[in-house]
Amino acid sequence: MARRVFFSFHYEADIWRAGQVRNSWITKVDREDAGFWDAASWEAVKRQGDEAIKRWINRQLDGTSVTIVLIGSETASRPYVQYEIEKSYEKRNGLVGVFIHNMRDRYQQTAIRGQNPLDAFWVQQDGKKAYLSQMFSTYDYVRDDGYNNIADWVEEAAQRAGR
Repeated sequence: MARRVFFSFHYEADIWRAGQVRNSWITKVDREDAGFWDAASWEAVKRQGDEAIKRWINRQLDGTSVTIVLIGSETASRPYVQYEIEKSYEKRNGLVGVFIHNMRDRYQQTAIRGQNPLDAFWVQQDGKKAYLSQMFSTYDYVRDDGYNNIADWVEEAAQRAGR
């Protein structure tokens, strides 16, 4: 079953790599075969101020069951990525981290591996801290063959979230 997915990433630094992941379904037989639907608009959010951007993010999360955090070199420090992770967890979306630093950009360059932003978020479970990075899996798009496996990662994240 295909899931509606929200993609979280650092727009300025990673749009090229994110586009490759987001559009990977195009070479599949159909979107159902790809395993996900992309709920986000392709165009960048216009800089209308913090509250407008947050409202846009909230609207984009509506109807999704999984959030894929595409992790580049600077993703963990981005305030809107942090907001997207927080809101995704609040709405009980499954989360999956996908390192994209090994993907080539438009200049055929790879990047430095960034920190996993899921390491910064924790909840109380059975009286202990449980980090989102312990609750949800993280993969490397290149090393773990994301093109062929992303649908399985999405489904696993949804099931871990009880969706």
